[in-house]
Amino acid sequence: MTRLNLVLLLAVLASALYLVNVQYESRRLFSALDQAHSEARRLEVDKERLQVEKRAQATPSRVERLAIAKLQMHTATPAITHYVTYGNVAAATTLAPGDPASGHAGSATGAGIP
Repeated sequence: MTRLNLVLLLAVLASALYLVNVQYESRRLFSALDQAHSEARRLEVDKERLQVEKRAQATPSRVERLAIAKLQMHTATPAITHYVTYGNVAAATTLAPGDPASGHAGSATGAGIP
């Protein structure tokens, strides 16, 4: 009878220790889950903030202002536009019209491209 009591006492102690361990793990995992949810909320807020900043940085007026200030770019006007024409019109007319090597399809006159 005492042997049975000793076995039952050991079983109760083992189950009590197991229960304490399970509760500890449960609390630890719940804490980790709560931290993960907090981190997810923080990342979502950061994502929204960065998207707003991205939209603000990409406004057409800001891009144009930066292009003028930092890259010295200017709006294209007819006064600063250069038109390129073929320099050797005679060589271009010797090729067959529509020939891909001629540089222009179907034009036998060799007129420049405006």
